[in-house]
Amino acid sequence: MAKIKVTKVKSAINRTQRQKRTLEALGLKKIGQVVEHDATPNILGMVNKVKHLVSVEETK
Repeated sequence: MAKIKVTKVKSAINRTQRQKRTLEALGLKKIGQVVEHDATPNILGMVNKVKHLVSVEETK
């Protein structure tokens, strides 16, 4: 299965509670933090909801 690296690049201040919880569910707390996930539909949907706060790159 493909993997993705998700990096938090913007703050969650002044964002909705739903977006804050999505970032936390992805495992992102601090700006610059990087987490690796499998590219499942659930994870990709979560990333899509906060795409303005994170950057995503595909890994093998």
